[in-house]
Amino acid sequence: MPNSTRSRHCTERAIAFPTTDESEFPLRWSGRLSLTPRILFVNIFALALLAGGFFYLDSYRLRLLDSRMEQASREARLVAQALMATRLSDEEALVTRLARQTGTRIRTFAADGVERSDSRALGVRNFLLRDPDKDRWQTEAARLLDAGIDTVVGAARAPLYRERPRNRGFDWPDVRAAYQHHTAPSTLWRAPDRTPVITAAAPLGARGTLLTTVNARDITSVVRVERFRLGVVLGIVSLVSVLLSLFLARTIVRPLRLLARAAVRVRLGRAREVVVPRLPSRRDEIGMLARALSDMSLALRARIDATEAFAADLAHELKNPLASLRSAVEGLGNVRDPELQRRLLAIVRDDVLRLDRLISDISEASRLDAQLSRAKFEPVDLGAMLEAMVAGWHARGIERGVELRFDRTPDVALTVQGEGVRLERVFENLIENAISFSPDRGIVTVAATINDNAVIVCVEDQGPGVPAEASEAVFRRFHSVRPEGEGFGRHSGLGLAIARTIVEGHLGTIHVESREDQASGARFVVRLPGPPAP
Repeated sequence: MPNSTRSRHCTERAIAFPTTDESEFPLRWSGRLSLTPRILFVNIFALALLAGGFFYLDSYRLRLLDSRMEQASREARLVAQALMATRLSDEEALVTRLARQTGTRIRTFAADGVERSDSRALGVRNFLLRDPDKDRWQTEAARLLDAGIDTVVGAARAPLYRERPRNRGFDWPDVRAAYQHHTAPSTLWRAPDRTPVITAAAPLGARGTLLTTVNARDITSVVRVERFRLGVVLGIVSLVSVLLSLFLARTIVRPLRLLARAAVRVRLGRAREVVVPRLPSRRDEIGMLARALSDMSLALRARIDATEAFAADLAHELKNPLASLRSAVEGLGNVRDPELQRRLLAIVRDDVLRLDRLISDISEASRLDAQLSRAKFEPVDLGAMLEAMVAGWHARGIERGVELRFDRTPDVALTVQGEGVRLERVFENLIENAISFSPDRGIVTVAATINDNAVIVCVEDQGPGVPAEASEAVFRRFHSVRPEGEGFGRHSGLGLAIARTIVEGHLGTIHVESREDQASGARFVVRLPGPPAP
């Protein structure tokens, strides 16, 4: 087969190597609480910020009260000016008319503090304080809610409004301040039903003092409506948030608990009994974790099975040379013939060498996985390595006249990331295997090329080939089918198994196939990832 055709065929028959997964970084959390209360706490804490709206409503209520108190002072001054502009005999008529127009209770006091006129006594019933004992339960509940919110927000509590005797007008602080300082002060009081009462006074000159009183229930009504609306919104949002938090916690915590229980059972040595849920319907990080743990448990189960099989195969492989060695040693004690003794000693030496070779290969095979996981890969010129290896075989001389050829794509860098010593062992095993199966004066060809950023190396021989049903068995440990005429025990059956372990440790693939150029023989194809793109 021409060299170029062989290289192209090697490229076409190679299989793709697997890609690596992205690195995952562990997340650390020092808390000891379950995820469910954490999620609830975070969401409820966010709602607590919304509850701060009650503080805003309290400041809004205070602004309304301040505005109403200023309005009461202005009205008191205006009413006082109107009364001072009329005759004293017409005072009661004007008080009655102004009380109806302003909606306030108007009282006048003489210079000695004795009440002179009262709009309420004159028939204007626009100032009535409600008896809390006669209110409906809804009103009582509203008052209790007001008291609770005022306590939470730290609202100042106004003094309770109480009537003073008619002949003691100066008991009203507004009347006393207006008479003494000639100002128009106002005072905020609290009615028995917790609604605000505002009093304001204004001087009437020599005629005494004016006092207006109003029950500002509308402010309480407005604030209660806004508090009710905010409370309804807060309640609905809290309910929805709690339900969503529980739903979120269920979708996260429940699968994590299932995975944790499965992991504990695997840790307790029950990997064969555990079926880690894969959660195929989950396409989020929880599903990724479930599938990763499931794959890990399957890989662990496969590793356990491989370890058990390896131990059984190892015991079997060691028994054969040990049995032969024991038989030869026992025979030496009973045989007196020098020639027979010499033959038995040769068997002992061969068995000792076979045990030494077997133990060395087993030691290397058992350490390969750990060593490759810690190896630091560097750029390796695979073309130069193979060329040097072929030259070394030629320098040492190849038995039975076998010819070794090297074919590579010219002027193409065959660079891979790996450990040079391990990769050299792979191709040394493949070349040695190909030479051992080649007939006398046969041809062994090593072809190297690059395709799709992957370096592909094929090792071909002209031996009997590998049946399709045995294409995987040849890579098993201790599987050894040697050519006729080769001395027994020269190979441990671990060469191809070691080669596959090294190749897969370099994220590559290796497989064997029969040649399709009308010639007998086997072709081993190794595919290794090329260097990363700059």
